[in-house]
Amino acid sequence: MSIILLDIGNVIASVDFLRFCRGVVLDASSDLQAVSRKYCEGDLKLKFDQGIIAPLDYLCMIGRDSLTASMSHGEIRELWQNVFSLLEGAEEGVETLSREHQLWIMSDTDPLHFAFLLSHYSFLRERERYYLSYEHGFLKSSPEAFEHVLNDSGLPAHEFVLIDDKPENCSSAAAVGIKSIRFETWPETITALAAL
Repeated sequence: MSIILLDIGNVIASVDFLRFCRGVVLDASSDLQAVSRKYCEGDLKLKFDQGIIAPLDYLCMIGRDSLTASMSHGEIRELWQNVFSLLEGAEEGVETLSREHQLWIMSDTDPLHFAFLLSHYSFLRERERYYLSYEHGFLKSSPEAFEHVLNDSGLPAHEFVLIDDKPENCSSAAAVGIKSIRFETWPETITALAAL
């Protein structure tokens, strides 16, 4: 039995940040890509994912921006959270993995997204452990995130397998001796895990 470090974004649920951008832009002629670059993929988003920026501060920044429409923090929060769609086979895949492995959730995420995911996908609840970037400050693109897991758990690297969609995260895991499976689909992932 291995301990699976399971990613969420594009493994459990797809993420559509343009849905958020379309909801908050000032008008139809506004630059969706500018909003996306600033809040969904830029330095501010990385700081939010690392817990450096608090949720209310993030919502206030979006609300005050000249690129966005006038709306309440609650409306912005709802649009920010409602960017996920469950991937085909995810719930069954998690159930299959749970029968033979411990599942620890490891995600680069912010508190608002994680709260939404837990409330909407009950099979993510009551997992053995959660390693969330906004709590410990490390992103999976850095080996420090995986060193943190090893140090915190007291377990050796060979006990773990990372399942993640991003090659750079798999490379960071490999840098500390953790095997990984780059996620494409759930059937392929289950097959690859059985072959390890």
